This record gives sequence, structure tokens and C-alpha cells, in this order.
Amino acid sequence: MTLNRRTFLGTAGAVAAGLSAPAVLAQGKPRVVVVGGGAGGATAARYIAKDSKGEIDVTLIEPSRTYYTCFFSNLYLGGFQELSGIAHSYGTLAAGYGINVIHDWATGVDPDARTVSLAGGGTVPYDKLILSPGIDFVDGAVEGWDVSAQNKMPHAYKAGSQTELLKAQIMAMPEGGTFAMVAPPNPYRCPPGPYERVSMVAHVLKASNPAAKIIVADPKPKFSKMALFQEGWANHYEGMVDWIGEDFGGGNVSVDPDAMTVTIDGEETKVDVCNVIPAMKAGRIAEMAGVTDGNWAPVNAADMSSKANPDIYVLGDASQQGDMPKSGFSANSQAKVCANAVRGALTGSKVFPAKFSNTCWSLIGTDDGVKVGATYEATPEKIAKVDGFISQTGEDANLRKATYEESLGWYAGITSDMFG
Repeated sequence: MTLNRRTFLGTAGAVAAGLSAPAVLAQGKPRVVVVGGGAGGATAARYIAKDSKGEIDVTLIEPSRTYYTCFFSNLYLGGFQELSGIAHSYGTLAAGYGINVIHDWATGVDPDARTVSLAGGGTVPYDKLILSPGIDFVDGAVEGWDVSAQNKMPHAYKAGSQTELLKAQIMAMPEGGTFAMVAPPNPYRCPPGPYERVSMVAHVLKASNPAAKIIVADPKPKFSKMALFQEGWANHYEGMVDWIGEDFGGGNVSVDPDAMTVTIDGEETKVDVCNVIPAMKAGRIAEMAGVTDGNWAPVNAADMSSKANPDIYVLGDASQQGDMPKSGFSANSQAKVCANAVRGALTGSKVFPAKFSNTCWSLIGTDDGVKVGATYEATPEKIAKVDGFISQTGEDANLRKATYEESLGWYAGITSDMFG
């Protein structure tokens, strides 16, 4: 099926129609608090508010007044998007859906009292709590780097100012300079995929600095859509990209932000820009809520509820759910399943069997779009893959262009689904 804004929202509307089954009101007005206003949190808040028709009090806690999507942020780096094109406001969620949007940091969760603490003071009570905090970085994951060095060696894995900074550094590279990326181990947030980012950086440099070089130090022996990216790099950016995988020391890396050097398997290289993408873990509030096990928050596949606490749900990147990748599409899909379940638990409305889907698009060069995706189902153990698809090497240019245009339709659809 060709995906555009109308078909994406049509699918969402079918889910919404199911969510609008007659409800049995509980005593008083139940309260749902959502922490994190991205693809998971904003979607969950909107669907619960919309389909409960005022029967549930919904609060969304998100520190940013303007949300910049990680998906399509690489396209901003490549010159295919303006920064304003990936910026979104919470105004419609508040004005159009009656959601209480609090722009503050959630700094703690008291599961016994069922309250969320705010950095600005005070607490917010809940009956059900949905956490969609995205990712934080594992301390010490890259030797020589921590978040205090993010201005010298940006991660740009939380879109906005970091993305602007990375682009400015790329555009200021000297002629024939070197861009280095330290790629993350699995599992990692994607988008913004590291290898689409390499493609977009190469696209910019080919036009503005064609003698520049790109080095990728990767702790993995392979990566998603690897054959497609390597084909694209050879076709569009021959000789520019040097990918150093695990077998060649890509996992033995240290950096020196002050000296602007990267050492790969003992060999030090002076670089002009270094994009460090460390190992990741669930956003800090998930750990504060007591729902993490190691780096991630295990959940039940049927409703995204925490395995540690049935009144707390975890969506998107922060969750440990099974086979789905940590993508915005995944978080949006999980949010609708969660919203259905939460509304059913609080009002007695009908809960439908959980079904999930995901597609990840990547742009390699002008009109050269590729994708990978799958459908999933809930099992007692995990979210399990049912079937999947992936673009093929050697595809016709018209198909690649259509794939890229499909991604534009998806972006319009998902952001409307998130923010109204």
C-alpha cells in the first residue's frame, strides 16, 4: 500500500473508531499522566483524550515547548528539510483536546502515592502513568566522551539545538577535512539512523567540500539495510565513506574532544567534526519509577504495561518489548495499543487485540529512498514479528523516488496523528 497522509490517518481513524466503543464510567474522573511528548507520549495522550470524550483527565508532561522530531532530522542535515519543517507545538493538544500540557521536567515517581514530581515544584497525581521518555546515554560508553563534551563532539540524537550545531560544524569544515562518526551498539534509537546520517553528510560534502572524508567507527559487524547503504555510498559518494566495523577495530574507540582526535584500534586520527553516538538506555525517569531492568524497561506486549508495575506503561525507545525497532513509527503504533488498553482499564470500554506495525525509511541521496518494515503481534513473551519487507539493491530509480515520496506522506501523517 502506498502510504500518504490520508491513508496513514485513515488507518489511525479505524483504530480510533474501535477506541470509541461505549464506556462504563468509573467513580470519579480517572487521571492519566503521560511523561514525554514524542511519538509515543503525544500520540497516547491525544488518543486517550479524544476517545474518552472528557471522561479521563489527561496530563502531558514535556519540558520542550517546541518538539523537534528525530525522524527527518537527518534530512535537515542533508539540506532536504528546513529546521522549521521538523518543529511542532503542543498548542492543539491543549486547545483542541483538553490535555493539560505541563512544560516541566518530571523528576521523580512515587508508585505508592501515584504521583509524579516536577522540577518546578509540586506533584501530579495519576491513576495510570505512561512513560515515553526516549533515551539517555550510558555513562562511559565511549572513552573520553560524556555529555559535557557534546558541544565539541555533538551526538545530535535528541533533535533541535544539537542538530543545528552538528550541521553548522559540517558546513564549517575546512576543504578536504575529515568528518568522523562513532556509531552506537545495538539496540539504538533509529531514526535518526546513523547510516542515513552518513549519507546526508556525504550529500552535503559532495556539493560543498568534495575532497572531504568520512570515517565511521562501528562496534557492530553489520547494520540494518547495510547492503542498500553500501550500494548507495558507492553510487553517490565513491571513495568518500570509510566504514570500519567490529572486525577491523571499530569497537575499540576513544576520543579526545579538546584535541579533536579519534583513536580507532590504536590509530589516532585528527578530525574536524566528530559525531559521537554513545550506547543508549531508557530515559532517566523510567529508572526513577522503578520499572527498568538493566538499561531498558520490560513491558507486557498486550498493552505496554510495565512488568514491574501494572499501573505504569512504557512506550517507544525506553521499552524492552521484543522484536520492534526503537523508531518513531514503533512508538506511535505502541501508543495506540496502550491508549486502547488504558481507556479500557479506566472506563470499561472495549479493548481490542494488540497489533503493531513499523516502517523505517532512509534517504541515501536525491530521490534515492529505501525502507524496511514489518508487522507484529503480541505474544505472552514479547512483541513478535509476523512478516516483513525491505527494499532491494539494484532497484529502479522511479521506485526509489516513490519510496522517498512515500516517506514524506508518512511524515505528514504521523505528525498530525501525534499533535492533531
